[in-house]
Amino acid sequence: MAEYNWKDKTILVAEDMEMNFVLLKKTLEQTKAHIIRAKNGQEMVDIIKSNSEVDIVLLDMGMPVMDGYEATKLLRSEGYNIPIIAQTAFALNNEKERVLEIGCNDYVEKPIKKEILFEKIDRLIN
Repeated sequence: MAEYNWKDKTILVAEDMEMNFVLLKKTLEQTKAHIIRAKNGQEMVDIIKSNSEVDIVLLDMGMPVMDGYEATKLLRSEGYNIPIIAQTAFALNNEKERVLEIGCNDYVEKPIKKEILFEKIDRLIN
């Protein structure tokens, strides 16, 4: 597997489930990236609006308060072009098209395969 060094990058993980966040954080720490967390879509939007240091978002689509769909639509409608990778457990045939249509840059299915996730992140932040 390729080595990734994103020590100068900040990844925002928008994930409400503690265990999912911990697993993603542990996986992403191998890249030396700075990891921050939002526990719902509203928190994600607030962090992006107040923190220009975020390089990419890993976004769980099914979160409380504001889901990933609404959060993405809101950011895109306000002109934020930050790369967003949607992550969802819903393996519906049209799910990928749906998240791309609302403005996500890419999509990964849960359970997330590390190699695929890292390739997608690398393509979007470099």
